[in-house]
Amino acid sequence: MSPIIALLSDFGSQDHYAGTIKGVILAISPDVTLVDITHEIPPHDVLSGALQLGATYRYFPAGTIFLVVVDPGVGSSRRGIAAEAGGFRFVAPDNGVLTAVFRDDPPRKVVELTERRYARPTVSRTFEGRDRFAPAAAWLARGIQLSALGRPAGICHQLALPVPHVAEDVLTGEVLITDRFGNLVSNIDRRTFEAFAHGRPVRILAGEYPVARLVSTYTEMERGELCALFGSSDNLELSVNAGHAGQQFDMARGTRIEVHRS
Repeated sequence: MSPIIALLSDFGSQDHYAGTIKGVILAISPDVTLVDITHEIPPHDVLSGALQLGATYRYFPAGTIFLVVVDPGVGSSRRGIAAEAGGFRFVAPDNGVLTAVFRDDPPRKVVELTERRYARPTVSRTFEGRDRFAPAAAWLARGIQLSALGRPAGICHQLALPVPHVAEDVLTGEVLITDRFGNLVSNIDRRTFEAFAHGRPVRILAGEYPVARLVSTYTEMERGELCALFGSSDNLELSVNAGHAGQQFDMARGTRIEVHRS
């Protein structure tokens, strides 16, 4: 099987950026298989990039190389890094975008991208994704060892990912992501929820709104009704059947979610 490079960025589809980094990769490693995870991360939203990558990477074949470019600090003193974790390799800025991966699979090795022979001859201060990160990923696909890319990186930058917590009879979390369909994905995972509820009835509040029911599928909801369910990531979601929960109820990242035991 040809090597796989999976790409995640905030480049969008309007401009040439995503296409250009693919061209750089293919010029170095023409046999690689390129997979777009998404290029629609909100601009500069490192947390969203970290969460989307964390929900995705483990479904790829072992050995996949992930090129992750959500980089508001482009051109600054922040480092570029390459890492091995969970049987995969990652190339990214050292700004916390690999936090969710490292939380689930602590890295075996991390290096700083300091070896210039594995970058383009001239590195733009505004497009390191093209000139530094894409070549590094392509050379990994060509078979070089991670250590060839540079010196050991030491401690990497980590984001403080919000975690749910329990106080007396209330489990509290918050919305982390609003997906394309308007579903509000929280940081309350199924295991935490079930351990808290312990088979007892619960009430769920989303901000100031009571959640009507906990359901198993979107089709169980009445039209316009705010319900909760566990989505594909196995985290609690707030949803409206055939509607946009975020817009309808004016909720977004950071909205408080409370689960009350009866």
